[in-house]
Amino acid sequence: MSENVVHLHKPNDPPTGDTAPTVLTVVPDAPPVRPVPLWVRSGRVIRAGVTHERTKTVFRATVRHSLYTLNGGRIVARRAWDGRTGSRYERMIRAAEAAGNLEAAEEWEERLQRFRAARHHRRMDLLHSPVEAAKGVAVGAGMSVGVLVALGVVLAISTGHVGDVVTPLSATIDFIALLMRIVQIVWGPALTIGPFLALLALWSVGRKQHAAPAWALPANVRGGEGEPITPSIVVKALRDLGIPALRKAIKEMGDAGASMLSPIVIAGCGVEVDVTLPSGVATNEVQNKRRKLAENLTRHEHEVFITIPTAARTVRLWIADSGALDEPIGPSPLVTDETLTANYKTGKAPWGQDLRGDAAQLSLYQRHLLVTGLSNQGKTASLRALALWLALDRSVQFWIADLKGIGDWAMFDGIAEVLIEGPSDEHVIRATEMVEDAVEEMNRRIEERRRDPSIAFPPLIVLVDEAQLAFMCPVKGEDGRPYGGSKATSRYFMAVRKIHNQGRAVDVLMWQGTQDPTDQNLPKLVREGAHTRASLVLGTESQARMALGDKAVDGGAAPHLLRQGLDKGTLVVASDGITIPAGQASITVRTHFIDDEPAAEIAARAKALRDGVTTLRVVDQTEERDALADVAAVIGDAPRLRTNEVLKRLHSLAPKVYGDQWTNDRLKSLLEEHGEEPKKSHGVMVVHRDHVLRALANRDADGSASASQ
Repeated sequence: MSENVVHLHKPNDPPTGDTAPTVLTVVPDAPPVRPVPLWVRSGRVIRAGVTHERTKTVFRATVRHSLYTLNGGRIVARRAWDGRTGSRYERMIRAAEAAGNLEAAEEWEERLQRFRAARHHRRMDLLHSPVEAAKGVAVGAGMSVGVLVALGVVLAISTGHVGDVVTPLSATIDFIALLMRIVQIVWGPALTIGPFLALLALWSVGRKQHAAPAWALPANVRGGEGEPITPSIVVKALRDLGIPALRKAIKEMGDAGASMLSPIVIAGCGVEVDVTLPSGVATNEVQNKRRKLAENLTRHEHEVFITIPTAARTVRLWIADSGALDEPIGPSPLVTDETLTANYKTGKAPWGQDLRGDAAQLSLYQRHLLVTGLSNQGKTASLRALALWLALDRSVQFWIADLKGIGDWAMFDGIAEVLIEGPSDEHVIRATEMVEDAVEEMNRRIEERRRDPSIAFPPLIVLVDEAQLAFMCPVKGEDGRPYGGSKATSRYFMAVRKIHNQGRAVDVLMWQGTQDPTDQNLPKLVREGAHTRASLVLGTESQARMALGDKAVDGGAAPHLLRQGLDKGTLVVASDGITIPAGQASITVRTHFIDDEPAAEIAARAKALRDGVTTLRVVDQTEERDALADVAAVIGDAPRLRTNEVLKRLHSLAPKVYGDQWTNDRLKSLLEEHGEEPKKSHGVMVVHRDHVLRALANRDADGSASASQ
């Protein structure tokens, strides 16, 4: 791009040597600025005007008030038609028949017959009314004239003027003429104003009924978040579900669908109502519309629960107060009441609250337990809360395997007779052997019970947290049998099945907590062997059926509809050990959260009740190794090796020590600790043999030691 330099001088001043010329740099290649076409600018202005909030508000107001008048006329016409015909009675008859109430149907039919008979008499009377009206007018007029003449005679006698005889009659005629003139004056304006008054009346009717689309209503009416639940709101929500048979039935009911509803009662932090569906509408059709029903009720999906009670063709709706389920439920009685004790046989664990706000207590007597759900949703906390309560019964024994291994069950050291903590295959093997030992203990108890039927045994709780690791363990024993799996050759699977089959009779109980249930990590026979099945939030309905069973899910249990991350600790429970409303197959429980510190305090109280338990702690039995010396050994005589190759050789040298936890970063940290670090060679990170040997020499000279652990 070239530049032209032009010297400019003022026009009236001649150039001098002292005058510096003005330099103007011209860029001839710069593209010219094109003006925006008029049609583009006009379109932008029109779009801005149409999308402006004020325009939207005016449009909504126009539509709203127009439909108020139109629908108000429809409502008035419907009321007039109902008043003049028997359609109201016919709708009530159909509603009673749909509800199966034949007595009410007969009563409404009798009322319809009486209405028709009265209407017939009125119509027959209208046939004779003109003649009778004419006779009445004639007789009335004659009597009126006679009365007026009599008054005139009296007036004439009183005044002595004969002309006063017609004075009352002429006064009456003048009054009638005055009324006619008033009517003539008012009639014109009345004809003009009358239609406007009629439209105003129709608008008022429509406004009171909110007879306009929801999007056109005012904000305070349209966004009724948290508004009280009334019968009309419930019926309207059901009508707008998009179920044609339900909508048609509600439309034909004389009471606008109110007969479908039971009384709305307060239930904890919400309300509860039973809805008897009309013929032709199945309960699962309403269940499948849960989100739409909740939004029609101005609630979120998680704030509406639909269950199936015992009554036929009935759904039970529990509708929470807006935002109530996001509020905490308070601390556990185990934390607030230091005198609280437990009784395995007759007591119930204070687990949390149900949706009604009542205390949810679970009996653990001779019941196998399964708690499942997605990761980090409160599974361990809910399972641990039950164990902490039961630990306050000194007769109960615990064998615990925590396959997560991050200290969630550390407070049971001194309570549990066996405590395994760790996620490795070695820990899974120990957990499997623990369950197999429990099977042997069960068999011993059964044999003693045969000899002495009156003998009683202390309850033994065999608890495996993160049990999916045990089912999915690929390791095989010396006999070739796998520890994991779901076949008859699986050691863990078969041990659990044996306890499920016979353990309850001698108080050997299996408790398991597992993540994300599938047929691979939670076999069907194992999950169906649990008497108490509880589920936190899950991803799919199929997982919910695995966790709770088909009966519970078909009855309304929906852990897959809970909110991940927001409904932590909320469980859907299917068990005969907890009070469930009649006709329901499950109950939703919001569990108390007991943090690690108060859990340790509760465990301390449990230890004080016991004579002292020596806990067999199974820890990682890996050997201690000199990591720096091992690095030098795997490099050998090679001048350098890639870091990935070094890690591979370390893993082959000692798999239990240099497992998956050893990464490039850990190897780099080890070498940096001794003043060396991996270097790049041709763009690849390598470890030099001389650098490692130098680090070993410096370390030995300083008298220091390094261990892998």
